[in-house]
Amino acid sequence: MTAQNGKDLLVKVDMDGNGVFETMAGLRASRLSFNSESVDVTSLESTGGWRELLGGAGVKSASISGSGIFRDASTDERARDLFFEGGVPDFQVVIPDFGIVEGPFQIGSIEYAGTHDGEATYEISMASAGALTFTAI
Repeated sequence: MTAQNGKDLLVKVDMDGNGVFETMAGLRASRLSFNSESVDVTSLESTGGWRELLGGAGVKSASISGSGIFRDASTDERARDLFFEGGVPDFQVVIPDFGIVEGPFQIGSIEYAGTHDGEATYEISMASAGALTFTAI
């Protein structure tokens, strides 16, 4: 795989609950992270006192975060509505030359900022709210 443009990592939101995805407007930076809790099963019988983990156990989660410029587009309105409603629609994260991660996320925060001599910006963070799928590109 060759190096990819960061602008090609896209965060998309389901606009109407029917699988119509649109790229979040104005994003300049985005991040997807995966997490998995481990379950420690270490006991007095553990070989050499080494920690032992239970395979396949624990809670998996993912988070999406991004920042960009406020554009007052339809996706901005959708994000605001989802935040205030507490909705958990499907989102897609397109990872260039790798694949698409899709599943339900809940918006945990939206922050707006601006200075008198600059553009209005926003930051958004989301947490997974169910099982995610991965489709290779």
